Amino acid sequence: MGNLVLIDAPSNLGLRPPAEGAVPGCYKTPGVLRDLGILRRLNASDGGVVTPGRYVGTWQPGDGVRNSAALASYTRALATRVASVRSSGGFPVVLGGDCSISLGAMLALRREGRFGIAYLDGHDDFRHLGIADHVGAAAGEDLAIMTGRGAGDLADIDGLRPYVRDSDVVVLGVREAESAELRSAGISYVTSESLLVPDALAVAASTFASLDGFWVHVDIDVLDPAHVSAVDSPDPGGLGPSTLVSLLRGLLSLPGAAGFELTVFDPDLDPDGRQAALVADILERAL
Repeated sequence: MGNLVLIDAPSNLGLRPPAEGAVPGCYKTPGVLRDLGILRRLNASDGGVVTPGRYVGTWQPGDGVRNSAALASYTRALATRVASVRSSGGFPVVLGGDCSISLGAMLALRREGRFGIAYLDGHDDFRHLGIADHVGAAAGEDLAIMTGRGAGDLADIDGLRPYVRDSDVVVLGVREAESAELRSAGISYVTSESLLVPDALAVAASTFASLDGFWVHVDIDVLDPAHVSAVDSPDPGGLGPSTLVSLLRGLLSLPGAAGFELTVFDPDLDPDGRQAALVADILERAL
C-alpha cells in the first residue's frame, strides 16, 4: 500500500438530520479517532482536513439532493486532495464523515483512468429516481450517483459520468433485504448472510483484475450493531469485527488497491467511547 496518508473528511452533508434542529454527529469521527492516536498507530503521514460547507437541515421532496451545491463543491475539493496524495506516492486513508465522501474519491480516480470500488456497507446506497419517488440524502444514494444515476450536479461533475461502471463495483456485506436493486442492475454483491472471506476476495480479485485499480469504501454499519450501533441506520445481521478485518486485509493486499475510506460512525451515539475504541482497533489491525 505504500505510505499511508490520513485525510480527515468530516462531512455530514449527505445525511438527513437525526432530529429536528440537530445535525448528524459523524463529522466528529476523524477528531475522535485522532484522539485515540490513529495517526501514530497507523504510522501514517498527516494529509490534513478537507472542510465541508454549511449543513442545511431544511429539505422537502422535490428539492433534489439535500445540500447538493455544498456536496458538489466538497466532492471537487476532496477529489483534489486524494489526487494530490496519490500523485506524491501516498496511499490515502480518508476518515469520514458520511458515505457521500465516496464521490470525491471516485471522481479523483475517474480522472486517472478506469477504477473499481469494493463497497463494504450494510445497505445498497442505491436509491435513485429510477426506483424511488424522490431523492434526498446523498449518503443513501452515493452508489447510484457514482454509477451515473442522478442529476448532473453530482453525477456528472466535469462531464465524467459515470465515475465507476456497474461492472467495476463489488458490494460486500449488504444485508439480504437490501440487495434486490443491485441484482436488478447486474452489480456484483455478496450479502452479509452469505459472506465467506475467501469467496468474497475471489469475486473482488476477478472484478478488479483488468482495471487500473480500485478504492475500498467501508460504512461501519457493515458490522452487526451488537458490535457497533453508533450509526444512523443500524440493522441486524452484519459482520463481526474479525471478519471485517480479514476481509479488509485481503482486499488491501490485492494488486491495485488505491485508497481507503471509513464512513458513518457517529460519536454522539457512543457516549462512553467503547465503540470508537473498537473502530480504531479495526483500522489498526486492517491497515
